[in-house]
Amino acid sequence: MKYFIGADHAGINIKAFVKELFEKRGHEVIDMGPFSTDRVDYPDYAAKVCKEVLANEGSKGILICGSGIGMSMSANKFDGIRAALCHNEYSAKMAREHNDANVLCLGERVSGYGMVEAIVDAWNDASFQGGRHEGRVQKINNLYGSCRA
Repeated sequence: MKYFIGADHAGINIKAFVKELFEKRGHEVIDMGPFSTDRVDYPDYAAKVCKEVLANEGSKGILICGSGIGMSMSANKFDGIRAALCHNEYSAKMAREHNDANVLCLGERVSGYGMVEAIVDAWNDASFQGGRHEGRVQKINNLYGSCRA
């Protein structure tokens, strides 16, 4: 599996940790930056990751900022991205199984390393169940054009 990962200055430590976790599990991880703790704007990195996820069928993204909120709000502006901010294993598992989330958002200032590892494992190990959830995900996908003024 190919993953694109990005953060802002407040998520750089967890980004490095998550990248290493995925690489140890044999996944390809493309680090979209940043590569220092200098202040950056999270929407810029959300855009970089989301564009790559959309351009590379079957890939997924991981975005990290201080709370995860800014990244998730930015990512969900992209048609075709279903970003989920997860703070525990259950929400990560459900995001994949029921919502077919293709981007995982994390908050470095919210979740510790142990919890982040559990979230990443739950999200990565789960897969979309389809079935009754298929129509709901399609409705999510269709919202983009219908919500424009």
